[in-house]
Amino acid sequence: MNSAALTQSYPILADLSPAARQMLLEAARWMTVPAGTVLFDDHQACEGFPFVVEGSVRVSKCAPNGRELPLYRVTPGETCIISSSCLLGSADYNARGVTEADTRLMMLPKPVFDRLLADPAFRDFVFHLFAERIADLMQLIEEVAFQRLDQRLASLLLGKGRVLHITHQQLADELGSVREFVSRLLKGFAAQGLVRLAREQIEILDAGGLRRIASGTDSAQGGHS
Repeated sequence: MNSAALTQSYPILADLSPAARQMLLEAARWMTVPAGTVLFDDHQACEGFPFVVEGSVRVSKCAPNGRELPLYRVTPGETCIISSSCLLGSADYNARGVTEADTRLMMLPKPVFDRLLADPAFRDFVFHLFAERIADLMQLIEEVAFQRLDQRLASLLLGKGRVLHITHQQLADELGSVREFVSRLLKGFAAQGLVRLAREQIEILDAGGLRRIASGTDSAQGGHS
């Protein structure tokens, strides 16, 4: 059952040579991890390559003052570029990974990961997803460096449906900002008639107006990070 779930989430594994596929399955270490578990953290040694079959892992860069900048999520079928780079460079982790839901994953030990890189299909799989993650991180860097916080907040709100059941702190965590800035911007959005605020709930009233802010053609007050 485990091997079937793994192949369903990562179809590329079916393209491995029979010897490589057998090596992977025999070395697989399966884990079921509760939501909110720290899978890895700064300065920890990387002991394996994770394959997520159920749930998700949120990877963030953490500052000494407690603020976090979310980098990406690892969901079924995706890989963790931080784990990849640490394994390839024999370095420790430089970010934190926390499960967002109860998560089922397979951990491939480092020695087997190294051996499987000799298989063309596995090597292509690792570097293809590595390239995709790099592109995502470059987009994140561009957003943080060149977009105001009000633009990023408007874009985030638009991606979550008409009614969002979320706290201001959760939005701040998503944006790598602080709750006070986000709350100030949301009150500004509400004053403009763009959203309606309630306890742990935000209702989108004017999606077009938010899109204008997100695109930079309109602005809200207090758009600093």
